[in-house]
Amino acid sequence: MAGVRQFNEDDAFAHALDVFWRKGFRATSMLDLAEATGVQRGSLYNAYGDKEEIFIRVFERYAQRFVADARKALDKPDLHDALTSFFTFAIRSISQGTPTRGCLSTKTAVEIDPDSPRPRAALQAMLDALEAALLNVLDTKEGRAQLTLPPQQAANLIVTTTRGIAVMERVYGDPKKLRQTAFALVDVLVRKH
Repeated sequence: MAGVRQFNEDDAFAHALDVFWRKGFRATSMLDLAEATGVQRGSLYNAYGDKEEIFIRVFERYAQRFVADARKALDKPDLHDALTSFFTFAIRSISQGTPTRGCLSTKTAVEIDPDSPRPRAALQAMLDALEAALLNVLDTKEGRAQLTLPPQQAANLIVTTTRGIAVMERVYGDPKKLRQTAFALVDVLVRKH
């Protein structure tokens, strides 16, 4: 039947995500995606058009899961514990695997072409959603009372720090050092009771 996909999109996207994570957006080719997914290049072109469209679809799924997991990590009654849990989750995410896989969004951000608005918009949407998840915890009566900065500034600083931590993971590969940095920021942001 014309127009019916002859492959499991969820499985194909999971394999494509692994390729983009390992090789990066720029170095990944349609041949790489075809080999990883087991779907012929022609079928991938017919279904999605190009590599960028596949990346956008794969990345949006990844971003939704990541932000949902970040929200779970933030779901603690104590603000200090919530932020510590959030950073623990973020560091664990980039430190998995051998060699470690790093941060997909940060890797992509440093390599995308400025003339590629769709990947940039997908990255911005993820970071905005992450900031909104943080604001949901920070911009409460209790949160505002404990923070040393206004909630919006604190959320922005935390998101920016996660990007810096991702770069430092690539350079040092030391999760303990990353946690020390992140937890020091939490100590600066949250007043002691």
